[in-house]
Amino acid sequence: MDSLSIRRFKRAPVALALALWLIGLLTFPSLAAAALAPSQTSQGAPATDRQADLQTVRQTLENKLVAQKLKDYGVSASEVEARLPRMSDADVHQIALLSKKLPQGGDAVGDIVIILIIVILVIVVIKLMNREIIVR
Repeated sequence: MDSLSIRRFKRAPVALALALWLIGLLTFPSLAAAALAPSQTSQGAPATDRQADLQTVRQTLENKLVAQKLKDYGVSASEVEARLPRMSDADVHQIALLSKKLPQGGDAVGDIVIILIIVILVIVVIKLMNREIIVR
């Protein structure tokens, strides 16, 4: 074996380790969250913005899945809308918090980008290992 092939042989595990590390980094992102602490009223109860909570609940009621579930339970969206003003601030806030946890749906652009990055990394690793890709 000549010195050039020995150097290539030594680079292959490093390239493979780097590619696996990058794939792991992209596949398992770390979760981090930060937020301001809620303000408190003079009685010690957390202050809530009722109008913002009502808006969140109304937006949730526009979701097709939520509307279908309400219909399945025999409740119409107009009945819920009529009952909202009579609910306490704490109840409206709790519903708003729970509605934020519902899946919002969306496109799969992020998933497609990650898959493309993984495919490109695999191709780069294969090229670094001096292999050929043959598609028949």
